[in-house]
Amino acid sequence: MPAPPAMPPSIQDASPAEHHGDAVHEDDVHEDDVHAVHDEPALVGRQHAPATQHLNQVHVPAHGYREDQGYRDDLDHGQAYHDEAYHHDVHPDDAHHGIHHDAGHHDAGHHDDEHHDDGGHHGLLAGSTAAQVVPRPSKKVRRRRRLLALFLTLAVFVTAVAVGAQFLKPLLGSDKPSDFPGPGTGEVQVTVDNGEGTRSVAVDLESKGVVANADTFLQAFAASGGTLSPGDYTFRSEMKNSDAVDVLLGQDKAKVIYFALSAGLRVNESLEAIAEGSGISIQDLQALSNQPAQFGLPANAKNLEGYLAPGEHRFPLGTPAKEILQSLVKITTDELVSQGITDPAKQYEAVIVASIVQAEGGQAEYGDVAGAIYNRLKPNDQTNGFLQVDSAVTYGLGTKSYNFTDEQRQDKSNPYNTYANPGLPPGPIGSPGKTAIDAAARPKTNDYLYWVTINLDTKETKFSRTLAEHNVYVEQYNAWCMANAGRCA
Repeated sequence: MPAPPAMPPSIQDASPAEHHGDAVHEDDVHEDDVHAVHDEPALVGRQHAPATQHLNQVHVPAHGYREDQGYRDDLDHGQAYHDEAYHHDVHPDDAHHGIHHDAGHHDAGHHDDEHHDDGGHHGLLAGSTAAQVVPRPSKKVRRRRRLLALFLTLAVFVTAVAVGAQFLKPLLGSDKPSDFPGPGTGEVQVTVDNGEGTRSVAVDLESKGVVANADTFLQAFAASGGTLSPGDYTFRSEMKNSDAVDVLLGQDKAKVIYFALSAGLRVNESLEAIAEGSGISIQDLQALSNQPAQFGLPANAKNLEGYLAPGEHRFPLGTPAKEILQSLVKITTDELVSQGITDPAKQYEAVIVASIVQAEGGQAEYGDVAGAIYNRLKPNDQTNGFLQVDSAVTYGLGTKSYNFTDEQRQDKSNPYNTYANPGLPPGPIGSPGKTAIDAAARPKTNDYLYWVTINLDTKETKFSRTLAEHNVYVEQYNAWCMANAGRCA
């Protein structure tokens, strides 16, 4: 071990640059700072030795102290190390400085001096132990750490994208399938109300699990070019869009009871259509129709005339006849209730007016026709309470021809002869549709007393307040009939 210098040098406060390898000269070390070391905080990686230790010798390397090179200072005079065995491989950067480290193994109470190629010795001040510096990882380890960090970053990004997509799916509606594979199972009853739109029906079908997606079902229905009709339909759960469209368009008639009733049909015509579509005998249907009280109609009703709602209707195979007829009656009464008419007697009167409106005018004029009918029923100096409608006379005659004789026009024995009998006829003269029912329930306010349809193709109807004006329009009707032979029979 080198001989100690004549006077123990001291160490000035090192600047940050000096702690990172700048040279420290012996003549810069002062004795006053030797004891001050005990009061300074330990540098990173250093431990303070017990206070009983004394500095006998300080070795200051000519090239300075560098922590990042993994140097270890030795304690003079056999200072004991309290650390575990120390081992440090040569860092590649050390070769650049011409420095070589030998592995040192230290037990309690013993240490070996390290010999360096440059002959310098590193000592520690009293009150400090060897600086233990974590060796810098190798390039291979650093590369492995960078790859691991990159992998973890990528994994976090992918997870965030997946979670975000799951969160946005319900908001964008993309979590719903576009269609079911079909053909579906079970039975689902869906009612299409009069005037209900396709969007409402599509939403109802989706909510009941018939179709997977209301939007794609609407696209399929629009592509079919079909028209939505009111009625009761039988679907299956989880049907293909195309199959559900077929149900609404009546293209699945072999699978259900299906029939279509046109507005204005008389009761016997409606019963015949029901019998053909259901396989139920016409006799059974007529027997039920002739007992209107069991369907909730008032006592003056003779049958179900006016209550068999028009439209396309579907029922499961085997549905009883009474259930079918009750369903059609309910459609009509529900429409009257929606218009504020709840009393059965008043409902029956409204159906009579609606049936005449249905037979006498075009849909665009339904409101005005209804208003004129109520005006005729009121006291006035021209009509005296007589409706004078041909459609009612022909109903009573059991024909559909408007060519009846003057004798027939004056026949009071025909209860439906509104020329000979004042007021409304005793019952409806056909099945009114929704528009006609609504017009009868809420007629337009006007002062008309007469009307005549002058064109049977366009249903153009002319209204007047006086008989003289009305006769002018009647001549226009006769002229159209002459130009269209056989159409006005």
